[in-house]
Amino acid sequence: MENEFKPGDIVQLKSGGPPMTVSEVPKGSATRYICVWFKGASKEQAGFEADSLKPYVAPVKA
Repeated sequence: MENEFKPGDIVQLKSGGPPMTVSEVPKGSATRYICVWFKGASKEQAGFEADSLKPYVAPVKA
């Protein structure tokens, strides 16, 4: 399986949410990308399946 994202890529959940940075890619039989983001001053981290993520596209200012 080739990884869709690499460390440092900015992603977002397909359902929305904050932009997140990929910190670890799946290795071996693992299937989750480890992502980090900030909620205020707190650093958050969680694992997400590739099919729940999309590349982040910044909103266009009008």
